[in-house]
Amino acid sequence: MSIFVKICGLRNADDVKAAVAAGADAVGFVFAESVRQVSAEKARDASRYMPGRVRRVAVMRHPENSDWQKVMDVFAPDVLQTDIEDFDYLDVPDNVERWPVIREGHPAIDGDLPEVFIYEGTQSGQGQTVDWHRAATIAGRGKMILAGGLGIDNIATAIRTVNPYGVDVSSAIESRPGHKDPGLINLFIKAARAVEKQE
Repeated sequence: MSIFVKICGLRNADDVKAAVAAGADAVGFVFAESVRQVSAEKARDASRYMPGRVRRVAVMRHPENSDWQKVMDVFAPDVLQTDIEDFDYLDVPDNVERWPVIREGHPAIDGDLPEVFIYEGTQSGQGQTVDWHRAATIAGRGKMILAGGLGIDNIATAIRTVNPYGVDVSSAIESRPGHKDPGLINLFIKAARAVEKQE
């Protein structure tokens, strides 16, 4: 089974086309404060002609419920990705998948893990890697999507070490902060898919 790949921090239709053409399984639009932040309207317009097989992910962090409701109403994502504790107060309908972010060192690691979860460091979009050996001890307890500091040069080692369900990349596939590079997107996905996953 090939690894699930999410391309995050997309900002326009050209970014989306590049990610889809390269074979991404999911694309993320950031609504939290970031150089990659977009409005719900921009995300909706950028993803208007995406194939249904690619999941559209709303990436947030500690949003007000009203902010989430606007994103849901305007953008209508397939998935909400936000910190695990945020799901305690957000109104998320059953037709939207939940991808909780569990940050390295979070107490949730010691409990029952969600079916699908993002595992990353304390900050998002900063190229911050987690301890891959520690991540490897958690990866088999759910569908872990490994994030943080992944790039073309280290993705093979990361996948072999952690054996995650999927991987998530943002800053390493940019020509400069917030500007995606189609060539780097393509190279990243090729490098990730070239690694044989352990079954």
